[in-house]
Amino acid sequence: MHNTIGVIGLGVMGSNIALNMASKGEQVAVYNYTRDLTDKLVEKIEGQSLHPYYEIQEFVQSLEVPRKIFLMVTAGKPIDSVISALVPHLEARDIIMDGGNSHYEDTERRYEELKSQGIGYLGIGISGGEVGALNGPSIMPGGDQDVYNKVAPILTKIAAQVDNDPCCAYMGPKGSGHFVKMVHNGIEYADMQLIAEAYTFLRKRLDLSVDEIADIFETWNQGELKSYLIEITAEILRKKDEITGLPLIDVILDKTGQKGTGKWTSMQAIDNGIPSSIITESLFARYISSLKEERVHAESILTGPEMDQPTLDKDLWMEYIRQALYMGKICAYAQGFTQYKMTSELYGWDLPLKDIALIFRGGCIIRAEFLNVISETYQSQPNLANLLVAPYFAEKIKAYQIGLRKVLCEGINSGISSPCLSSSLTYYDNYRTGMSNANLLQAQRDYFGAHTYERSDLAGIFHTNWQ
Repeated sequence: MHNTIGVIGLGVMGSNIALNMASKGEQVAVYNYTRDLTDKLVEKIEGQSLHPYYEIQEFVQSLEVPRKIFLMVTAGKPIDSVISALVPHLEARDIIMDGGNSHYEDTERRYEELKSQGIGYLGIGISGGEVGALNGPSIMPGGDQDVYNKVAPILTKIAAQVDNDPCCAYMGPKGSGHFVKMVHNGIEYADMQLIAEAYTFLRKRLDLSVDEIADIFETWNQGELKSYLIEITAEILRKKDEITGLPLIDVILDKTGQKGTGKWTSMQAIDNGIPSSIITESLFARYISSLKEERVHAESILTGPEMDQPTLDKDLWMEYIRQALYMGKICAYAQGFTQYKMTSELYGWDLPLKDIALIFRGGCIIRAEFLNVISETYQSQPNLANLLVAPYFAEKIKAYQIGLRKVLCEGINSGISSPCLSSSLTYYDNYRTGMSNANLLQAQRDYFGAHTYERSDLAGIFHTNWQ
């Protein structure tokens, strides 16, 4: 009996994907470049339908035809290396799926190279971390539709399920699946930073304890802010350090890592003229966090506001910060979905925006209650330019902008940095301004560089001899 699917790459994510597939009834062949990870997985699989192989040729020959091979390998050159090792053993109509965080342009290159050899290639975004990989992630496949259809029964089976619907849907051609995952991670960066800024205001300005803030996040998670990230933030704040007895959050070094997908999101937006300022600010916040030693030194030299801060009504300001966080989230998701829309139009991908919102409801890191509203919005208005002008979100922002404005003003006066909350309000105020100051910028460009300009009252291109 042949195996129905093979998994290459048995780190935490790959092992859990393989276990997920086996638990759903698939006969899974597994292979890893180094034997130790294969042996480690074998120890876990007693009674399960996983079959280890230690030679890639034997691994390939164990699979039913057309072969379906799922790669969970580090992005970049390792993927190319594995593909090079696989191809001599494959036949036309076999399928390779890349479930790692590959850059979508690399996926497009590999897609073209393998298509010329008759081999199907899918770039598959996977979100949910190690728990999602085991129990059901959000899955974003891109490539040829007919190739996806051949593996869809497996992918939809292992995906997270919400209201009996799988959190897996066909995204579009070529590298679109990995692109959707890339921007998902950009939104994730922004969402995490917004939550961190809300936490900072509650702690530094309202002088609340970690346990009190945990209570607040738990309460927020019962309402319209309900989301995975809000939920785990409350759990994180509850955790005590076994060594000191202090809240664990207080002994974790304030230096944030990143693996590149947030950077890719910002770079793609910049390259294509897409406003993605909140995501980019969240990336910069991570960069400045890495300058720990410099920040500690600067703290001894640089000062903040030297003024007595009045005591604030805690209940009132907790509501203001809740409103500020919700509005910031709306703006961040609006930027992310605008990036989907504008890139889809640029590349002719026809990304299914309503389906993207739906598959983000389960398994993935940015799963949140209001994704249902986003999906419904694109269902009724598929050509919507921006989520900010959708009736539901426009009404929320109209009611909540006062909270964001108050929090930012108070934070500025108190010397509290809030880059993503600030960027959210700036984005909103820029987007709602029908007549901007860009006319002055264009006049300056024409003055020093003869770059010309258009007029608001006459058609054509103009240049002025300013001197």
